[in-house]
Amino acid sequence: MTTQMERYLIEIGKARLLSREEELDLAIEFRDRGDARAAHTLVTANLRFVVKVALGYRSYGVPVADLVQEGNIGLMKAVQRFDPRLGIRLISYASWWIRAYMQNYILRSWSLVRIGTTQAQRKLFFSLARTKREVGETGDDDWVQRVAQRLGVRSQDVMDMDRRMDGRDRSLDAPFGEDGKPLLDFLPGALSPQDEALSEAERARAMTVQVEDAVAGLDPRERFIVEKRLMAERPATFSELGEHFGFSRERARQLEIRAREKLSRRIRRHGGRGRSGWC
Repeated sequence: MTTQMERYLIEIGKARLLSREEELDLAIEFRDRGDARAAHTLVTANLRFVVKVALGYRSYGVPVADLVQEGNIGLMKAVQRFDPRLGIRLISYASWWIRAYMQNYILRSWSLVRIGTTQAQRKLFFSLARTKREVGETGDDDWVQRVAQRLGVRSQDVMDMDRRMDGRDRSLDAPFGEDGKPLLDFLPGALSPQDEALSEAERARAMTVQVEDAVAGLDPRERFIVEKRLMAERPATFSELGEHFGFSRERARQLEIRAREKLSRRIRRHGGRGRSGWC
């Protein structure tokens, strides 16, 4: 069965490569007149190069299809900014954009912890694995010094980057253990057991009923103060309550204290406990 990537390769393989003269004419047409068809032709004629670059980054464990997608964005950005007066082929200019978009995607996908945040770190990230193979690892720290000398960085930088690359994030869906169950199955749950959750829900419902009964036993002014001061998302001030009833803020404060005491007595009489902060 033909995979989606194979179908994509067949499709882009149908695009005709452009001569230098054709490329120049299309680039001028797009720059001067904004001809979208000219830009489309420039992009499609170079899609095979994007795939070639993406295959060079396979060792980083990122799906090639994702790299191709990112590289295509870089290619389109290059077409948008390409100046035909430079006297070079489009792909020579676009290769930087294509690699930059792919490398940014790899760095974003590598870990939730940001890695390669400076230009020097980015260069080390993408050069480390290849340079390690070239100098050969001996099982001790000699390879670190050889890599550092080859890349012109500190030995500590090499060790730090190597450790961060080895500590890549692991998917919770990845198989774990002999039976191949996903790692997620071995993590402790954050929720309470069902019996405890049900018991807690029953206690909460009972408390709600007790509070509603207690509030219903207050006089209208006390009930209004409780609703506005203790149950509202934005509690009213004593000044606002005093203005509403036409008395002082001190009188409003005294009524709230009295209402709290009544609520506390009524809830205790029903065998419950007052809610923290207002009973």
